[in-house]
Amino acid sequence: MTTEAQVQRVLVEGGRATGVRYCRHGQTIEARAKREIILSSGTIQTPQLLELSGIGNPEMLAAQGIPVIHPLIGVGENLQDHLQFRLMYKCKKRITTNDDLRSWWRSLGIGWKYITRRTGPMAIGINHLGLFTRVLPESQTPDIQFHFAALSADRVADKPHPFSGFTFSVCQLRPSSRGSIHIKSPDIGVAPAIRPNYLSTELDWRCSLAGVRFAQRLASTPAMANYTASPYRPEPGIESEADLKEFCREYAYTIFHPVGTCKMGTDSRAVVDAKLRVHGILNLRIADASIMPTLVSGNTNAPTVMIGEKASMMILEDARAH
Repeated sequence: MTTEAQVQRVLVEGGRATGVRYCRHGQTIEARAKREIILSSGTIQTPQLLELSGIGNPEMLAAQGIPVIHPLIGVGENLQDHLQFRLMYKCKKRITTNDDLRSWWRSLGIGWKYITRRTGPMAIGINHLGLFTRVLPESQTPDIQFHFAALSADRVADKPHPFSGFTFSVCQLRPSSRGSIHIKSPDIGVAPAIRPNYLSTELDWRCSLAGVRFAQRLASTPAMANYTASPYRPEPGIESEADLKEFCREYAYTIFHPVGTCKMGTDSRAVVDAKLRVHGILNLRIADASIMPTLVSGNTNAPTVMIGEKASMMILEDARAH
């Protein structure tokens, strides 16, 4: 096993992947494969590596001066991600994690509860509650994922607000918007251009706005009356479609679920087949979230683990057959 190395490109000879070129501690090294090469660099770096290897859209490759080894116009396309909208409220009671973290006694209590009883905020993470529900009348299955957190902050991982606060977060499960990831340079060290194209379709706007309104209604229910003091974000009075759209544009955040940039399929934009083999290149597979044709209706970690498990089974099956 080699660590602290950066793969620069896949080596392809006569339509067959034969090895990789990588850099380690300033030294360029080529490693040859006896059987197969499996790319698992993720939705962002797997298409970047393919394009740097000359596998991708010929126009994209030509723009960076990279010779075309094999044309695949779908490389880097079909990017999908979950976009999150976080609605924050001031709480009437000093019972939130914001309050805990403002007091060193209560902060100490958080640690003590976890050490002695494995309970408290450290045992459950940021989000305390979650649900899946439908907000569009035509949806046959849940179309948004919803979380509740007993804290609030301007941005994820920022310092909590200096008041008692909690957060409702919503995201559309199956966005129809599609983006792309493409290289900006033949240098692996230059980050690719990521264009997510969030909220670029009417469906995505309808579902997102309906999800935000759902959260607002939930915050105003009788069950929440003893806790909800006032809206913090969006501010009080933000109710019109135009105002809510502006809120969404200003305060939307990725949940870091990018998929789809090397999608599986048989159409002209598919990059891998049902066995995760790169179309047109022998001995090269992809096993990461980039192969998902569409985004799953939930978190992507478990499905990505299963992609790896299934890939290992297929690799072994093919090896035994030969």
